[in-house]
Amino acid sequence: MSPFVRAQVSGRCTVVVGGQWGDEGKGKIVDVLTAEADVVARYQGGANAGHTVQVGDETFIFHLIPSGILHPGKRCLLGNGVVLDPVQFFKEYEAAEARGVSVEGRVGVSRRAHLLLPYHKLLDRAREGISARKIGTTGRGIGPAYEDKVARRGIRVVDLKDPERARSLLVEGLERTRAKLRELGVEDLGDAESCVEETLALAGRLLALATDVGSEIQQALLAGKKVLLEGAQGTALDIDHGTYPYVTSSNTTAGGAACGAGIGPTWIHEVLGVVKAYITRVGEGPLPTAFPPELDQKVRDLGSEYGATTGRPRRCGWYDGVLARYSSRVNGLTGLAVTKLDVLDTLPEVRIAVAYRTPEGETREFPADTTVLGQVEPVYETLPGWQEPTVGATRLEDLPAKARAYLDRLEEVSETPIRMISVGTRRDQIIRVG
Repeated sequence: MSPFVRAQVSGRCTVVVGGQWGDEGKGKIVDVLTAEADVVARYQGGANAGHTVQVGDETFIFHLIPSGILHPGKRCLLGNGVVLDPVQFFKEYEAAEARGVSVEGRVGVSRRAHLLLPYHKLLDRAREGISARKIGTTGRGIGPAYEDKVARRGIRVVDLKDPERARSLLVEGLERTRAKLRELGVEDLGDAESCVEETLALAGRLLALATDVGSEIQQALLAGKKVLLEGAQGTALDIDHGTYPYVTSSNTTAGGAACGAGIGPTWIHEVLGVVKAYITRVGEGPLPTAFPPELDQKVRDLGSEYGATTGRPRRCGWYDGVLARYSSRVNGLTGLAVTKLDVLDTLPEVRIAVAYRTPEGETREFPADTTVLGQVEPVYETLPGWQEPTVGATRLEDLPAKARAYLDRLEEVSETPIRMISVGTRRDQIIRVG
């Protein structure tokens, strides 16, 4: 981008990223911020992530379509970094329309986005089923779809323009998967064999939504509009910066936002990291600050900590300040949104991990070695619980003094200012700070 063009930008671009292991409540934060935005774009992942938004008495769960779709008139985009499951996408599209959400003409899909197909899901489930080192995938085919992308044999939305070429690529992918499955001892392809005709049947509808997402975002910013870039999963699940190999298959961090949306990094003005007032993790891999079993179940029930995509119970633990600082650094966070503060309302005390004890001594750094992470002993600070409801608070001053003290310490330990606090599931249960 030339300095001349960059100087003309009068809009504002904000990235919303998960600061922990995913499930931090990004969907709700994006939903609230969309009221002030014009364009919302998803930049990575696929239908393996679920964003839950409460509107009045209704609950909406989206896996692909940005949660900003619940605000009339907002443009919602899926960037080139997304692996798009066409069948799941149109199921969501039609389900939203059936519930009175206006979707027509408001959703765009990058021409460069790769397709996630039934044979990717089958291969994902087969591998996870026989692996000695389980990752805890959702079985939604995300890894195999990204594998095909990186191996330069993937199928993009733009490839559907040529039906014969698309058919050839689909058949090649199906046969390649058949051979891999036979190596794994799986003979039955199930409904994956129908994916060729099913995908081709959806091609026209998908191509009608195809656009250059990066160009749309640039034009919106040049026109003085506000843009939100929405990530899925969380920092500790990033393929490069997360707890490898217990990670997802894409860059969930803010650096992936520019690449996955099709813009340069200098178009981004701020990065908001979403974190729970405690921490959760679904799937395999270490969780250093995990609660003991009784408290784990109590907080899981209080916070309804079950996966929006799979329904799997999430493991719960104390706020991890070591991870929070790491997340702030690798994302370049300019602010935090703290969610689910109300879940801690009844606890007599609350803890924050400020460092780890390792065989080599105490550290404030998040280790690259996942084996080491699984063996660390957290160094905790213990604060008194507030044991008062926070649900009705609309201003920072309305919160109990001990809850404010806890948030002050989270801010200090995380080395990032708190900008938003969530004290309930509804849109109006957000406190703005500063």
